Amino acid sequence: MSVSAEKVKILRERTGVGIMDCKSVLEETDGDIEKAVELLRKKGIASAEKRAGRETNEGIVDAYIHPGSRIGVLVEVNCETDFVAKTEDFQKFVHDMAMQIAATNPRVVTRDEYSKEEIEKEMEIFRTQAKNEGKPEHIIERFSQGKLEKFYQETVLLEQSYIRDPGKNVKELLTELIAKTGENININRFVRFQLGT
Repeated sequence: MSVSAEKVKILRERTGVGIMDCKSVLEETDGDIEKAVELLRKKGIASAEKRAGRETNEGIVDAYIHPGSRIGVLVEVNCETDFVAKTEDFQKFVHDMAMQIAATNPRVVTRDEYSKEEIEKEMEIFRTQAKNEGKPEHIIERFSQGKLEKFYQETVLLEQSYIRDPGKNVKELLTELIAKTGENININRFVRFQLGT
């Protein structure tokens, strides 16, 4: 089926994807823009996962000072090329991450950054809490695992709910940006300063 230039234009504006990709996906979905958006997202996420191993030597460092000047954040986000680092989408993402860190105070970027000892210490706390709450012995471990997942969602930046859209987490937001830019992107490191702590 042939697709109108108008539909291609609408899909391109909504997704930021190249003209030929928009045209091909619209043909695949018989001109249904909503289905095309969904298909592009699926393809983008799949190709984002393929990019994960590529080198990221470019990027930017952004600073955010919360109103009142009591909290400040520096964050470094890397990508593959200087071209992507200069795009509005990339720079907005980095600034949003600085604001996210200021608001939610994560401890690490990924859960892998925690040592086995730190996780075991948290699990011991959760097991003790479960015993103190009178939980039966056979569910203490499952209860503790659940508490550990919640701990990750609160303290790991990539697993936190995104402050501007709690329906998605930071990792999903990052994956969308990778799909849109066509480059591997990673949040490398951050530091959060809070007055008096």
